[in-house]
Amino acid sequence: MNAEHSYLDALQLDRGQRVPLHRQIYERMRSAIEQRMLQPGNRVASARALASELGVARSTVEAAYQQLTGEGYLVARGQAGTVVSAHLPPPVSRAAGPRTVDRHSRKHSSALPNALPQGTAPPPFQLGTPALDAFPRKQWTRLAARRLRMTSTADMFYGDPCGYGPLRQAIATYLLVSRGIACRPEQVFVTAGYRASLAFVVRTLLKPGDRVWTEDPGYPPTRDVLEHAGNRPVAIPVDSEGMLVAHGIRHAPKARMAVVTPSHQAPLGVSLTLPRRLQLLDWASRTNAWIVEDDYDGEYRYSGAPLPALKSLDAHDRVIYAGSFSKTLYPGLALGYLVVPERLVDTCIEAARTWSNGCPQITQATVADFMSASHFSRHLKKTRLLYARRRAMLVAALAAVFGEKVRVDLTSGGMHLIARFTSRVGDRELARRAQQAGLNAQSLSGRYAARRGHNHSDKGLLLGFTNIASADEAMRLCTRLREVLK
Repeated sequence: MNAEHSYLDALQLDRGQRVPLHRQIYERMRSAIEQRMLQPGNRVASARALASELGVARSTVEAAYQQLTGEGYLVARGQAGTVVSAHLPPPVSRAAGPRTVDRHSRKHSSALPNALPQGTAPPPFQLGTPALDAFPRKQWTRLAARRLRMTSTADMFYGDPCGYGPLRQAIATYLLVSRGIACRPEQVFVTAGYRASLAFVVRTLLKPGDRVWTEDPGYPPTRDVLEHAGNRPVAIPVDSEGMLVAHGIRHAPKARMAVVTPSHQAPLGVSLTLPRRLQLLDWASRTNAWIVEDDYDGEYRYSGAPLPALKSLDAHDRVIYAGSFSKTLYPGLALGYLVVPERLVDTCIEAARTWSNGCPQITQATVADFMSASHFSRHLKKTRLLYARRRAMLVAALAAVFGEKVRVDLTSGGMHLIARFTSRVGDRELARRAQQAGLNAQSLSGRYAARRGHNHSDKGLLLGFTNIASADEAMRLCTRLREVLK
């Protein structure tokens, strides 16, 4: 839907009001501009077209447009039409009286965590966002343009809901080489990202009320998806060796699933040790439970080779591997994938055909081309080195600015670090102050289940470093952080 028509649902008029129709149109359009439903430079509907849409006289719309133009909201450009001004006046306070905007023009914000307003760069210390300045736009644009030129009539229909065939093949090849996972393309299912992957698995394999092990601390969307599906998350503590599997066996031995981040635990960054990996696999085999391996940033390890995936040790076919392109390419792709055991292929095909139309095929095709042309592997190698440097820059800046008042947890990999400050103020308050200043630090204690997160070792700030471009920028950000944390 283009900008000329995207706001029309907010312009429906209330003929029962005593407010003149031209005034209602004026109020609603001004509200749409101030709320950025209409962006600077967007073209608005012609007076004739809008009058026809709303069922009013053309002169009524023209009166509203004249007032908006006079106040600087719109600019008339002759035959080029009328557009939203690039130099908008500041919002006018309505404290003196009520606005005439009714329920039809109100919009409720429902932005997801990590979602940003359109055209907004990620704030400093944003978690889980790859280095957007390092993305190979030239190669990507060339491949995407070629795909668009090649689009046929058949390509404009729905694709396979399980995923675009060449992309499934490319993912299977990549996983065999980089993560040690041997799978057929038929075992790979393309999804709209991690949340969609987990929701697909839960809907397909679990019943409402089933218990699921989750890491504590953990990744908040995991609990959100499980609880929304009617399942019962069981928080299993995490220490320096990863999930305490023995704790789960003692407290919830009949759980139907475990969701883990074994390569770099989210958010502590530790790796699940081999003894615990084997213990987890043994539990799943004995109880016929499933394991979802969320390998959200397993590619990024800065000391030694990347760890093999838990799935590569799965001799009993109990592990479902979940990967995503949001951390390796960019979040806006909204593409993830699952690798399911052989025994689940038919079940998952049926589920995909029942619940999904699949992901946009042209996007999948571009990713497949990007991988098959070796751009993906080169990009990973480049960003792995880049992130190691950027992490070192942030660590050095924290030490220079805070001195002995900060201790940084450095793990073998990941895309963020944990800074623990000497402060009488709790980390949730520190995070709140940072966020008010535009620094998107997150509290570690906020990632724990309600009954935990009160010990000193459970507190700290999670700071993303992937988009810190220079040592000078790292120093500036840490200096700002020091000022707001006082």
